[in-house]
Amino acid sequence: MALTKVITGVTDLNQNNSTNGLKFPTGNAFAGTPEEGMIRNDQSQASEGSASTMQFYNGTAWKNFVNKVPPISVDYLVVAGGGGGGGWGGGGGAGGLITNYGGTSLTLASATNYTVSIGDGGTAGYYTSSYFAGGNGSNSYISGTGLTTITTIGGGGGGKYLSPYGTDGAAGGSGGGAGATSAGQPGSGSGGTGAAGQGNDGASSGSGGSFYPGGGGGGGAGTAGIQSSTNEGGAGGDGLQYNITGTNIYYAGGGGGLSSRTDLNPGVAGGSGGGGTGGRYATASGTVSSTAAVNGTDGLGGGGGGAYGLSPYVCGAGGSGVVILRYPSAYTITAGGSLTSSTATVGTDKVTTFTAGSDTITFS
Repeated sequence: MALTKVITGVTDLNQNNSTNGLKFPTGNAFAGTPEEGMIRNDQSQASEGSASTMQFYNGTAWKNFVNKVPPISVDYLVVAGGGGGGGWGGGGGAGGLITNYGGTSLTLASATNYTVSIGDGGTAGYYTSSYFAGGNGSNSYISGTGLTTITTIGGGGGGKYLSPYGTDGAAGGSGGGAGATSAGQPGSGSGGTGAAGQGNDGASSGSGGSFYPGGGGGGGAGTAGIQSSTNEGGAGGDGLQYNITGTNIYYAGGGGGLSSRTDLNPGVAGGSGGGGTGGRYATASGTVSSTAAVNGTDGLGGGGGGAYGLSPYVCGAGGSGVVILRYPSAYTITAGGSLTSSTATVGTDKVTTFTAGSDTITFS
């Protein structure tokens, strides 16, 4: 008699919400006798963020299918640490600023081997038995495999008091403002030079005249510092505004210079973008009427304000820098433990902001 063969129905592997699918053997390294063309999932190896690796046997050896991360488009904003304000001196220059936001995105071909480093702010100037200038800020950078290192230069420190000329502000990402001189002296110091494409020059201090002159303003990423006029310090240069984080924020403003005007309270303003207000040292009818300077803002790379330098009329330290990365939300950044960071979602992107430290990062 004839035989009837019974078979199962066709399984639709493309059906939505189906538990059916092509399933490969999974386990540790293969221990049996393989056949050419065999495919399996090896859980003893990892591949580009996956906890296992697909592999096939070519008749001679097992070969791995390696996951490949597609190129990652990244926008960045890198700001160095701002310079410190000088003793009886100029405002600190802002940290250098470099960004591609609003232009051509950076393409990263790999997910690993990148380093992010955030520059510290420069030390505040001071007065003990003599005056001391503000310190330069430290550089910030991004480096890695296949990437031309992106480095921003720390802001220049504010110059200090010196007779008959105030000392020059230091060069940096933006230059520091010049220190002041004595009443009746003939001239002034010069502002420090800003780095091309990263910031602007600091300003000169005023000539003596019949007053104690003020210190020059530190340069900012957007504009140069303002020269002091007689006993009024110069304002810090403004920074630049970006909305890479989803909010319009000014970065890298210069610090204000010392003022010796009795009617100027609290002092000359720093530039937009975290520049610290300059301090004031003045006497009225024999009474000291003075204020301390303000530090540059951390995370914005602002320069510190210049001041007298003796406690409580202290100078301002520079603000620390920042590195901001904006990238497609399908990716996640894992940062080394030495970095301080936070991540937010903005539209279809993620934005990771690094505010301190130096360590490696990985995309996955």
